[in-house]
Amino acid sequence: MGGMDLNLLRTFLAVHRAGSFTAAAQVLGLSQSTVTAQIRTLERQHGRELFERLPRGVAPTPVAEELAARVAGPLDALAAATGGGGTGGEAEAPPEPVHLAGPAELLCTSVLPALAPLVADGVRLRVATGLTDPLLEELRAGRHDLVVATRRPPGRTLSAVPLADEEFVLVAAPVWAERLGGRIAAEGPAALHRVPLVSYAEDLPIVRRYWRHVFDRRLVCRAALTVPDLRGVVAAVAAGAGFAVVPRYLCEGELASGALVLLHEPADVPINTGYLVQRPGAAANPQVALVRERLLRAARSW
Repeated sequence: MGGMDLNLLRTFLAVHRAGSFTAAAQVLGLSQSTVTAQIRTLERQHGRELFERLPRGVAPTPVAEELAARVAGPLDALAAATGGGGTGGEAEAPPEPVHLAGPAELLCTSVLPALAPLVADGVRLRVATGLTDPLLEELRAGRHDLVVATRRPPGRTLSAVPLADEEFVLVAAPVWAERLGGRIAAEGPAALHRVPLVSYAEDLPIVRRYWRHVFDRRLVCRAALTVPDLRGVVAAVAAGAGFAVVPRYLCEGELASGALVLLHEPADVPINTGYLVQRPGAAANPQVALVRERLLRAARSW
């Protein structure tokens, strides 16, 4: 529990268990404003948001769940004791986990394998997945230590360093490539108008970017299939669903095996730069720096 105020931790645990500031105040015999002020103080000291404020009550963040797991036993033992503090013989508490977030596809295929040796050496990780914009907002609120973002965050409230470039490729199963022949080279993107498009989102952000960059045209077709995971897009296209634009790193195996075929090989390949983002200032948890440095080193080979 370090140097944190025991009263603040008792209040935190009461809120965590009660699910609201009002209920915790009744249990503790305090005013709701006092409970609210104490939680805000603890959040400032901890450098993280502990509770998500809901219309009715609060919900603990992953950081709060971890803190509760660490302090509940000692606080309960202390409350049950009749003579004061602990015995002094307790084992040293394990370091706090590093809270890492980013796109599910990149985390699962590249990031987590790169961090596996750190986990084996004792680093603890808590991983969340999602889209860049909401993850950056959660980073600002203190819910994460590091976020792998698909774009550089605006402003100066967050610190970002380039992590790796991802190359976008236009692919389909061999059956579609055979039907198209060399028509894309001759006709341009119009050759694909009758081929089903597979995308991870209805607004087709990756495909639109590819069309602008490679064909210098506005995309006019609509998706036949959307699945909110690019690994699902790759699987569907490899099974013959149609064509897609995906990051090359996600389909290297399929391209090597022949399950997917490149439909077009432009001289100027569209790329997107990913960033490793954190809040400025030294992190309280020294293992954040270990994770950060390992990711930056590993990304050189991606």
